[in-house]
Amino acid sequence: MIMKMFNAKSCIKTTNNIKMKKFFKIPGIVLIVLIGGLTIWMYSNMKNRHPGYKADLKITGNTPGKLMAGFAAVTITPEVPDRWEDKDGNAKYEPKKGDTFTDGNGNGKFDPVWIAGFSNSKPANGIHDDTWARTLIIDDGKTRLAIVVLDAIGFMNDDVVDVRKMIPSELGITYTIITSTHTHEGPDLLGLWGKTPLKSGVNPEYLKFVKSRIVQSVTEAAGKLRPAELQISEDMTGAAALVKDTRKPEVFDSGLRLIKAVDTETGKTLGSLLSWGNHPETLWSKNLLVSSDYPHFFREYVEKGVYHGDSLVKSGTGGTAVFVNGALGGLMCTHPSLAVVHPFTGEELKEPSYEKADAEGKILALATLTAMENPVEVIDSAAISLVVKTVPLKIDNTLFKLGAALGVMKRGTAGWMNMRSELAVAQIGPVSFVTIPGEIYPELVNGPVDAPEGNDFGIQPVEVPVIRDMMPGKYKFVFGLANDEVGYILPKSQWDIKAPYTYGREDSPYGEENSLGPETAGVIHRNLQEMLREL
Repeated sequence: MIMKMFNAKSCIKTTNNIKMKKFFKIPGIVLIVLIGGLTIWMYSNMKNRHPGYKADLKITGNTPGKLMAGFAAVTITPEVPDRWEDKDGNAKYEPKKGDTFTDGNGNGKFDPVWIAGFSNSKPANGIHDDTWARTLIIDDGKTRLAIVVLDAIGFMNDDVVDVRKMIPSELGITYTIITSTHTHEGPDLLGLWGKTPLKSGVNPEYLKFVKSRIVQSVTEAAGKLRPAELQISEDMTGAAALVKDTRKPEVFDSGLRLIKAVDTETGKTLGSLLSWGNHPETLWSKNLLVSSDYPHFFREYVEKGVYHGDSLVKSGTGGTAVFVNGALGGLMCTHPSLAVVHPFTGEELKEPSYEKADAEGKILALATLTAMENPVEVIDSAAISLVVKTVPLKIDNTLFKLGAALGVMKRGTAGWMNMRSELAVAQIGPVSFVTIPGEIYPELVNGPVDAPEGNDFGIQPVEVPVIRDMMPGKYKFVFGLANDEVGYILPKSQWDIKAPYTYGREDSPYGEENSLGPETAGVIHRNLQEMLREL
């Protein structure tokens, strides 16, 4: 009897142990599955979208040929179907605080177009002006170079490669540069400005639309190629008062560098390339309308002329104006603390507004049109030399790593925590071009590079000589945010996230948190140095 009772108790204990093991085993299996699924999902976000792709190219030593140029402008303006009421005026859509929306398309839900550049949860509340994909193509008879500029916060290298694969081969495009104006008033194409920091702000359908419109812009520009002369102009001081550097040392890229393409047979202006270094964020953080910011007014006045009321003050060039941003890191902007003086009324416009952006566009256009009246050089025959290199850039920034893994940043990686990016250098007669895949600090372009006391590495400048000193030719164009947007690119000798801080600051300056890391500038500088030697 005792043995039977013992066996019974043993059986009960064994059964209970089995049940307990099952109880813990099932959640364990679920947890393993969840972790595995999360790992696979994160890996899929970071996988190389274009394995084996390299843009490497070298074209030098060609015989000069007659130049041709073609321009096109195709809108990429998004649809903004719904409107919303910002109850507390903080430019954030917060239904829990009473913000409401009007269902413009009748689908029963709020359809946000997330505006990129300042903060999360900032949906557009309409359209102020069209945003564009504007293209300039230059051809020397052997090489056909396409330069596309988007009114966008930025455009990732993966998406650039997507577009290149979509461009019809019969267009004969040798190389396509896709750069962004970096407007802070357009739809998010990078992913960082969605409803929350952990949710991408990119609308996949809109991104697909933008890519198709870029292809259309390139196609139209190729179809409009005409024999052309390139008229080179400069104004290195006329726009300086419009830019504030909000981080020491104060170094600028405020010179206007200009090319007007004129049809050699008809004498008509085909279009113009306008280059200047400044953030398009004059409208600042509370603006809720889609806009290209000051580039809208700048281009309009260059094309159509500058008016004061109904009176024409300066005639426009006609054709299509293409604005390319320069070295705008550091941080170049028409800050709310910086007044823009209206060129006709003398009114000081400090608060962010469309009136301020309009006045800025008028000043830029007046300086540009005046400079174009007396070009410093004219060329109608030249050879296009071109060197392109694909480069890996290490992701040191923890937030960038997280953004890539969670799919917030819509790009893959090439190798473990490396981004595939791209550099290009080109020369057309006395004109040279360098493309930069992000927001480069002007000191790296124009100098001097500083090494303030307190910099984290305790080093002297390493990215020397500066970029423009290495570039050939008389007229040197630097295209920022070209073929990628990797964030701020700053000198290693100015890197500053640890106390004591540089320039007597009490805290770390802005910039480093939106940079891949302290080695980025050095990698870009070394590769450009080699490429410019080849050029």
